[in-house]
This record gives sequence, structure tokens and C-alpha cells, in this order.
Amino acid sequence: MALGGLIAAHFEAQADACDRLGSPFTARLCRVLVDVLDGTTATCARVSGWRGHPRGDALALRMCGGLHRLVLEGKDIGLAAVYPPHVVDDEAFASAIKAAIRDHDEFLRGNLDSPPQTNEIGRSGMLLPGFLAIARETKLPLKLCEIGSSAGLNLLFDRFCYIYDDERWGDPTSPVRLEPEVRGKRPPLDGALSVILREGCDIAPIDIHSERGPARLRSYIWPDQPLRHERLDGALLLAGKIPFALQQADASIFVADRLAAREAGSTLVLFHTIMWQYMPQDTQSAIVDAMMKAGERATADAPLAHLRMEPVGLADPYATLSLTSWPGGETRHLARCDFHGRWIEWLG
Repeated sequence: MALGGLIAAHFEAQADACDRLGSPFTARLCRVLVDVLDGTTATCARVSGWRGHPRGDALALRMCGGLHRLVLEGKDIGLAAVYPPHVVDDEAFASAIKAAIRDHDEFLRGNLDSPPQTNEIGRSGMLLPGFLAIARETKLPLKLCEIGSSAGLNLLFDRFCYIYDDERWGDPTSPVRLEPEVRGKRPPLDGALSVILREGCDIAPIDIHSERGPARLRSYIWPDQPLRHERLDGALLLAGKIPFALQQADASIFVADRLAAREAGSTLVLFHTIMWQYMPQDTQSAIVDAMMKAGERATADAPLAHLRMEPVGLADPYATLSLTSWPGGETRHLARCDFHGRWIEWLG
């Protein structure tokens, strides 16, 4: 019996989202999984009986990531033969997917434990104007505090090269080049920016220096989007040269520790991208409360900022770049953004 009800609807909705985000292959995969996940394996049983919220848990993308990882690690030749750049008919595609689930049942079932870890570097193209706004307004160096960091690659944002229409920012020789489409007016890129500390956390961080870390990271990048894979290659090169700290920790504890260690002479910036929905409500509330209490003690020489690229509502077809800054606690919506960083619409 194939998937049905809420689970099937989630896979279909994810397929529609993949179409909108420029990945027809992943959309096709999500749709065929509705039919081939038929209850004959432990993986199928776990998906069909998923106890969490399938959309909030990104269940379809967990499944897609596990299959892609089999291809990247060379574990299934038959599956690789139906992945890009190969093109096959629907029958051959479905047959290869079903066989891979049967042959790698234990691996795929276990891979469902982890939420997607794309560490999408393109999102830095959305964050940069926000970081520049913070630097302009505080006139202080930045200490970065990222939650949901995955492998921590967006902590290196200031070492990338950016192009917004006819204006550039950053190192022109950087191995990471971001050129998002600008919708409407161009984001302001003036002002000096200095980063003096880069720290991040994740409940399941990916160690890019480990044997399988890069492949796990790459597995969540959709196979038919080569530009995203190229960005990852460049960011991995930079990560081997630029020091940053990444730890496994609960986000609320990590934030509380960083707030307690604040010092005058720099701006502490909490930031995150497309991860807020994956955190428990209690963790979200603890972080918001801690930031508000720390904000009450913020001063001009020890300011605090919260920069995030997240959908304001779960049904939004785009993310919103929002900035709350202290002293004052004012919140501004600076831009609408594509989830993967393909376009930005400046509002600020």
C-alpha cells in the first residue's frame, strides 16, 4: 500500500515547492516516493507512521537526502544511473528508487533521524545587507553567534564575493561567488564591516573535516542544482583556512552562554536562516526571552542584534530578512528573500 493521507499530501506539497525552487528532479523524486513507499520495508513503515509533523520535520527531504547520500558515497550503482545527469523514463526511475529502498533499508531508516543539513551558502547573499546595516549603525566590529549552523559555513560570509546588479562587495578572488537577482531597489552595501569572532551551534553539527561530513552535507543539496554544489565546494575550501568554532549544543543554552560573555566594544549578532521552525516551542521562547532581557541591558558600546532569514508565516512562499536591534528593541523587516538565496527584494 502506497503512502496516503497527511504524509502523501506532504510529499506532494514538497514536490510543488521543489518545482518552484528550480529542482524538477527532486520534485519528481518526491512524487514517485508516494507510490514506491508501499509498506514493504522498515523505512516505508517509519515514513508512513511518522509521529511528528511531516512538514515541520521536513520528512520528504530527509528521505531524499538519504537516497542522494547513497549515490554520493557510491553505494548503489543502479540508483546512480537514474540520478542527474542521467535521464530515464518513469518506469525505470520508480524501479531504481524502490530497489534502493529495499537494498538499503536499515541505512535509509536510520538516516530519517536527522533533519536536512543543507548549510545553504546562497543565503549569505540575503544576510550580507543585514550585517552591513548592523555594522553601519553600531560602528563596532561584529561577534557572530549562529544557531542551526549545520557545518558553520555561513559564519564565513564576509569572505565571499557578492554581486547585486552592477555593484560588488567582498573579495573578487573568493572561491564563493554569489549573484542573487535583485527585485526592486538594490540593497545598500556601503559601510565598513569587521568580524572578530565566529561561533555557531547545532544539535547535530557536521564536521567538514571528517571522512563522511562533506558527503552528508552535500546529500541535502538537490542533485540537479550544480550551482549550489559549486558554492559548497568553494565554501569548504575557505573553511579549511578561516578559523571558526562550532559546537553541538542546545540553541537556548548556547545563546544564554554567549549573552553572558558579552563585552563592550563589539556588537553581538545572533543570526539564523531557515531553521526556526525545526526548534521546539520551549527553545524558541527561551531564546526570545533571553534576548529581550539582554537587550534591556544593551548600551551604545555593547549593542545587541538579532538577524534572521525566516518565513514570518509557515505558508509564506518566501523568507523575510528581519532585524531586531538593541538598545531600543526595534524590529525591521529588511527584505523578502528566496529560500535558497536566488533573489532578494529589499524593503528596508
